[in-house]
Amino acid sequence: MHMADALLSPAVGGTMWAASSGTIAYCSAKVRKELDDRKVPLMGVLGAFLFAAQMINFSIPGTGSSGHIGGGLLLTILLGPHAAFLTVASVLVVQALFFADGGLLALGCNIINLGFFPAFVAYPYIYKKIAGERPGPARITAAAIVAAVAGLELGALAVVLETVLSWITSLPFSTFVLLMLPIHFAIGIVEGVVTAVVVTFVHKARPEILQGAMEARPVGIHPVRNVLLAFLAAATLTGGVVSWFASADPDGLEWSIAKVTGKDELKGPDHGVHGMLAALQEKIAFLPDYTFRKSEETKNVEPGPESGAGPTAGEKKEEGGKLGTSVSGIVGGLITLAIVFLTGFLLKRRSGVA
Repeated sequence: MHMADALLSPAVGGTMWAASSGTIAYCSAKVRKELDDRKVPLMGVLGAFLFAAQMINFSIPGTGSSGHIGGGLLLTILLGPHAAFLTVASVLVVQALFFADGGLLALGCNIINLGFFPAFVAYPYIYKKIAGERPGPARITAAAIVAAVAGLELGALAVVLETVLSWITSLPFSTFVLLMLPIHFAIGIVEGVVTAVVVTFVHKARPEILQGAMEARPVGIHPVRNVLLAFLAAATLTGGVVSWFASADPDGLEWSIAKVTGKDELKGPDHGVHGMLAALQEKIAFLPDYTFRKSEETKNVEPGPESGAGPTAGEKKEEGGKLGTSVSGIVGGLITLAIVFLTGFLLKRRSGVA
């Protein structure tokens, strides 16, 4: 559900940049009160895990489409809404800047769509109500599936509204929304199951992590080393190896656009704000579309994808090979880990926490 710049006007993109920046500032102020020596590493490792997990597109049977987890709900259950939003935002910034996954103009939209709705709507109003204060595996599973579907559906609806309000594409609201919502409903069910499995594991290993997130307090004195190592190993394995087997089908947003327009991609303006941001992203992204940068000769023969749109998962794998995918998964995870660690360190310094 990473939006491309081609879908957005500068007015809508700028408005969502402002909204996401304000939410990041608000969450930063809140997180300063929750941080301790254990929560910062947990944020970093979970950010690296989410980066790797989002590389794995799974097929939606009978549709010709695929999806990947958004991860916002999972991180919110484990970290709390404010820390989770900052971590999701960090992942999306890394993806947009260094891997050209999602447009720079669309970055604010992507942060709100994938971070805000799971953290501040689905988690407090759905997950917590169903799971209760002392959830067991059955209640965790039910709560995760319902909340994941709701969060993803709200994000998909927001994509449609942001696109239609931009008035730079020919995508009609009724047709677009009737494609986006059902396909993301299916993706949300899978995300809910994955979330339930991971949360159940953490609940059995260290239930105080979930309780701390629910009560917006530090993790405390309880050791979380084994949980950190488990997520770090999962991030490395997922980004380095499992990413080879990502589905070759277009994701839910790409699939919906193709169904409406008959085109795999939409071409955005090559001038003004769009052109400037496309040129900037091309310079910064050193592993565009999760593979090695093409040589100038190859670019001249094969025109690359529009900025922020990107090829499908299968095209990425064919062009860059398994090595490029593995390097992207591991390097991206490390960059995310470093950025989240740095963010946590700076917030701790400002709060005066030792």
